Amino acid sequence: MPQQLNSVRKLSRRTFLAASGVAAAWAITGCKSMSGTDVSSLPKKSAMYKALFGTLPDGRKVYQYTLTNSNGMIVQLITYGARLQRIQAADRNGTPGDVILGFDNLASYATHHAMDPYFGATIGRYANRIANGKFTLNGTTYHLPINDTPYPNTLHGGPHSWDQKVWTATEVTELGAPGVRFNLFSPAMENGFPGDVEVAATYTLNEKNELHVHFRANTDAPTVINMCNHAYFNLNKPGTRVLDHVVTINADHYTPVNKVLIPTGKIAPVAGTPYDFRKPVQLSTRLKPAYHGTSNIAFDEVPYGYDMNWCLNNQDETKLAFAARIQEAKTGRVLDCYTTQPGIQVYTGNFLNGKIKGIGGHYPYHGAITLETQHYPNSPNQPNFPSTVLNPGEAYFQRTVYKFSTM
Repeated sequence: MPQQLNSVRKLSRRTFLAASGVAAAWAITGCKSMSGTDVSSLPKKSAMYKALFGTLPDGRKVYQYTLTNSNGMIVQLITYGARLQRIQAADRNGTPGDVILGFDNLASYATHHAMDPYFGATIGRYANRIANGKFTLNGTTYHLPINDTPYPNTLHGGPHSWDQKVWTATEVTELGAPGVRFNLFSPAMENGFPGDVEVAATYTLNEKNELHVHFRANTDAPTVINMCNHAYFNLNKPGTRVLDHVVTINADHYTPVNKVLIPTGKIAPVAGTPYDFRKPVQLSTRLKPAYHGTSNIAFDEVPYGYDMNWCLNNQDETKLAFAARIQEAKTGRVLDCYTTQPGIQVYTGNFLNGKIKGIGGHYPYHGAITLETQHYPNSPNQPNFPSTVLNPGEAYFQRTVYKFSTM
C-alpha cells in the first residue's frame, strides 16, 4: 500500500506578491498572442518574451510570457489562470509542433463552455473533486459550491476559482533557466474554503527540454490545499485523438470511484484490472470497444475513457520520482513526468465533443490526455488518504517536471 504523505512542511513563512481577479461579462479587447508563424521565427536560444494577450472589460490586462531554449522548444503562458497556453516540441525529424490544447485569444479562455476544460490552468484551492461540496476540519464543517454537473461535487475549487483569476507575474531565472512566477491571494471563505492563502506557481524551461513546475502556498488559518496543472497533452497534434498514445504509469495502486467519480476510500491494486499501466500500454487496447465482453476482466470495470487517480510508487516530497510516460509513434515524441506529489489524475478528454475549437482545430472525444500530479480526490473526507491540510507556520511545496524527448 502506498506510503502516507503530507503535502506541507515546517518552513518559515514567505511573503508572496498577491493579486486576485473576478470574472466579468466577456467583451474582450486587445491583441492576440504570437501566431504560429511568429513563434516559429523566434531564435533558438534560452530567452523570455512578454506580450499583451488581451484586456478584460474592467481594464485589467492579461499578459503572455514566452519561454524558449536553444533546442527550439517553446512554452507560452498567460496570467489568466496562470495557464500553459501553448507548448511546441520537436518530433523525431526536428520539426516543431503543438503538443497541448489551448486557444490563441483571451475571449476563448473566458467564454463559458458547457464542460469547462480548464485548458492548461493552475488549479486550486483544491484540484479534483470534493464529495457533496463539504468537508470537516478541526470540528467545523465547511460548505462549498457544487459545480461538477451532473454530479453533486465541488470540482477544481468551485466556480470562478483560480483558473479564472488574473495572477500577478514576475520574470525569474532558476538554475540558469528562464521562467515566470505567478502569484495569487485567495481570501478566507472564497468558495467556502477557510484561511487567507498566498500562493505562487513557477514555470521554467531549461536546456534539457524540461518544463519545471513549482507550487508554494502559505495560510493564516487551517485549511486544505491541493494544486495541479491541467494541461491537455496530444503528442501527435491537437485536433486528433490520442488512442494510439502509449502510456506508462508508475503505480501499483489506484483509488476506485463510485458512480459520481468520488473515490470509495479503497486503495486497490491495479494488477488484473484495466488500470494496470506499469508496463507500456496503447490506450485504445484498454477501453470498452477493445474488449467486446470477451476478456477475463470484468466488463463493468472497463472504462470508455479514463478519469482516475493513481497512487504513485516511491513518492517522497523531498525528491522527484518518475510518475508517468506518454509515447506517440507517428511523431516519435515522448513525454516523461516526474513529481513529488503522491498521486496523478489521468484523464483522456472524455467530455470533449468536437464543439470546442482551439489551436489545431476542433477538439474531439479522446482528443487529449492529462497528467495531473496532485493529492488524491476527496482527501479531506478520507482520513486514510495522504493529508491535504495546511496549517499556519507551514509551507506547501510541490514540484513536477514534464520532460520532452523523441524515440
